[in-house]
Amino acid sequence: LKEENAVLRSRINKLQILSETQADRMRRLEKKLEENKIKEEKEAQDLEAMVQHVEQNLQLMTKRAAKAENSNAKLRQENAQLQAELRNCRLENEALRAGQAGLAAARHNAELALQHLLRVTSSSRASIRQLLSGAESLQLVADLLKSIDRISELSEDGQ
Repeated sequence: LKEENAVLRSRINKLQILSETQADRMRRLEKKLEENKIKEEKEAQDLEAMVQHVEQNLQLMTKRAAKAENSNAKLRQENAQLQAELRNCRLENEALRAGQAGLAAARHNAELALQHLLRVTSSSRASIRQLLSGAESLQLVADLLKSIDRISELSEDGQ
């Protein structure tokens, strides 16, 4: 009985040591489990924060994309207006060039008319001089004829 008692005590001691070892191991595992829980909660919070950050970035990118699309539409409209204005300017430029060509032709015609008028004026002046000279000659002839008539009248009266 003493031996059996000693064996049982030895077993009880071994079981107590094993129980304490297992209790220590269980406390370590519980501590590790608690640390893992805390770590997982922190990771979950970090992931949640990251998801929120990604959502915010997505919202910002969506707003930027909408602004870019609006800006793009405005720029396209402005581009179309500028293209129309450019076409109008080109047409106006062509019209001005055509007008300048017409103006150059009108200037040329005016120069030709001026030269013609100058020739006609010069010719008219020469003709007027000839007419005046002819008129003076005729006047001289008329005066001569009058003088001859007077002389003949005087000679007929005096005879």
